[in-house]
Amino acid sequence: MPSAEARLKLSMQATVLMSGLLAVICLGVAASGFFSLGEIADPAAAADARGFALFWAFLGGVAIVLGALAWRLARNGKEDEDA
Repeated sequence: MPSAEARLKLSMQATVLMSGLLAVICLGVAASGFFSLGEIADPAAAADARGFALFWAFLGGVAIVLGALAWRLARNGKEDEDA
């Protein structure tokens, strides 16, 4: 059975990968929303679509920050083991 440290490393790696996947999906939805703004004639609908795209861009940014934090924590833990 793997030690608790080995399970933690796998968990951090999974966190980084899943947050990267979430960021790609969120930013893809945001980009799709921003690119489709030109096709919307109604100003109210365009404002709603812009808000929707900004929300997804925000979620993508949060996923990037959390993934970077998990990557940094995993990397620092690895450096501590080597010492």
